[in-house]
Amino acid sequence: MNPAPEMNWKVTPEAAIAAVRHSVLGYGKLETVPKVYVGSLRDIATLYTPGVGTLVQRVVADPREVDVLSNRANTIAVVTDGTAVLGFGRTGPLAALPVMEGKAIMFKLLAGLDAVPICLDVKDPDKLVDHIAALEPSFAGFNLEDIAAPHCFSTVEELTRRLSVPVFHDDQYGTATVVVAGLINASRVVGKKKESLRIVVNGAGAAGTAAARLILAWGAGEVIVCDRHGILCKGEPQPSPHMTALAAISNRSGTKGTLADALRGADAFVGLSSGHLLHAEHIRSMAKSAIVFACANPDPEILPHEALAAGAAIAGSGRFDAPNQCNNVLAFPGIMRGAVDISAKRITEQMCLAASQVIAAHVGGNALAPHNVLPSPLDPDLCSVVAEAVAAQAVTEGQARKPYVRGAITSRVRALNRIAAHQQEGLLALMIESVETTTA
Repeated sequence: MNPAPEMNWKVTPEAAIAAVRHSVLGYGKLETVPKVYVGSLRDIATLYTPGVGTLVQRVVADPREVDVLSNRANTIAVVTDGTAVLGFGRTGPLAALPVMEGKAIMFKLLAGLDAVPICLDVKDPDKLVDHIAALEPSFAGFNLEDIAAPHCFSTVEELTRRLSVPVFHDDQYGTATVVVAGLINASRVVGKKKESLRIVVNGAGAAGTAAARLILAWGAGEVIVCDRHGILCKGEPQPSPHMTALAAISNRSGTKGTLADALRGADAFVGLSSGHLLHAEHIRSMAKSAIVFACANPDPEILPHEALAAGAAIAGSGRFDAPNQCNNVLAFPGIMRGAVDISAKRITEQMCLAASQVIAAHVGGNALAPHNVLPSPLDPDLCSVVAEAVAAQAVTEGQARKPYVRGAITSRVRALNRIAAHQQEGLLALMIESVETTTA
């Protein structure tokens, strides 16, 4: 097997801070830019008042007109309450804002979706649902982010019931979709069938729960879930209803004990927990040709090069400074693009599995290797194929409210990406010009 290539760069704290500070453009990652030309009073009169009054009357007469008279059909909200931010936990909504901005630029650059970061200071889960639901008139969909378990599950369920637009909790099924895609290709590389795989998922929060459920829906032979107290077992008391339900569908062998006990003889490890929990002896106890996806963020359960040195055949993480980036950015732009464009009633597990299959298939032929089991998020066609697969599956399941024409989403994404590329070129030129002016 080919060794994993070394990454010749690392993201330093200084670089992360410098990237969001600019002498001309100001601070942060986002700004609002009009998509219409305004050069005269006539333009203002047409686009604002009195012209806007015509649009109001049209929407009052037929609410469906809002999708062609405003940007709502291409705008989503990226929403958090700041209770589970990255690996930092309950930071609060203010500290979550940089994450939501980062998510929003990924939606724009990869899927052409305009995304608005919304950080809500709401402590009561029921009130959180009410606040998000009240925003529905402005958005074609909601991407929930960094909302802690267990109330993230009831939040998604209740919003899906109440809203007429798709709701997607990225920490759950965005992550799960990419994990399954990685397992599909990793199992091909090591020559193991999914039905024979024994997979340990460490972490029973939002991501771990969804990953375990989607891995089971994919058809893996055995899934064992661990939390900080050990292996989840059917019939034993659990701290929350979602963990009781998860214990009931996993660990069919009835294995008991700790994470170390679960890993003995396991074919794969999926870490969605906390950094630095996994050690070399854990890897050495796993089955031959072990697969390790340590996806805790920002610090994985074990660094990929450490897992490989301990004997793993394939290692990945959620970071972009190491190979095999098992990160939800491979999935969420395309999933939301597909769901929004056909106005899906809900986003289902089967839609996510369809996305997993095409993400995996995007690494084909000789490109598939131990250090390359997942595509790059910068692949210009990845978002389109994911969106098309999700939309097609939604139609199959009867979840689509709008008609689906194969290839139409791809054409739209490519057009929007061309515009975004020109905007990026203009931004780069402006930044270079400002630097040259400053240093002159």
